[in-house]
Amino acid sequence: METITKEDLETLRFQLFADLKELLEKQDEPKTDSKEWLRSRDVKKMLSISDAALQNLRIRGVVHPVKISGLYYYKTEELKSLFKQ
Repeated sequence: METITKEDLETLRFQLFADLKELLEKQDEPKTDSKEWLRSRDVKKMLSISDAALQNLRIRGVVHPVKISGLYYYKTEELKSLFKQ
């Protein structure tokens, strides 16, 4: 049976932090398979907002969707730029 030392725990802690940092950085990287346009349900899920909140963003002109056959489509780049402001 091995004895776990304080140094072993410190090493494990630093490795966990490094792994978490790497995972978070990968999330921020643009995905090559990401959609150029998102439907309303995807936008609501991404922004964690309700139908009414998304409608208010449209009415105020914060977002500029395209309406096709009764469905709104939002440009992904426009939504990402909202986060940068």
